[in-house]
Amino acid sequence: MNISVDNLVSISEANQNFSRVARLVDERGTAIILKNNAPRYVLLDYSLFRKNTVADDMDVDAAATKLMAKHIQAFEELAK
Repeated sequence: MNISVDNLVSISEANQNFSRVARLVDERGTAIILKNNAPRYVLLDYSLFRKNTVADDMDVDAAATKLMAKHIQAFEELAK
């Protein structure tokens, strides 16, 4: 994710003027909310969230199977 200075918003501004922050997200896709001048929260367009971060059940099952196969000895030891 690219972060632009134009996407940075203080937490007090987000609290007092959320509609402005929502418009920023509509225009740019994301807003980074700062707390004590440090990035703390990310507000992003839901369609961008769905596109980039949500795995379907098949992806989760495949990842779990791969993880189990890779670390089967450790899981067997823990099961004792």
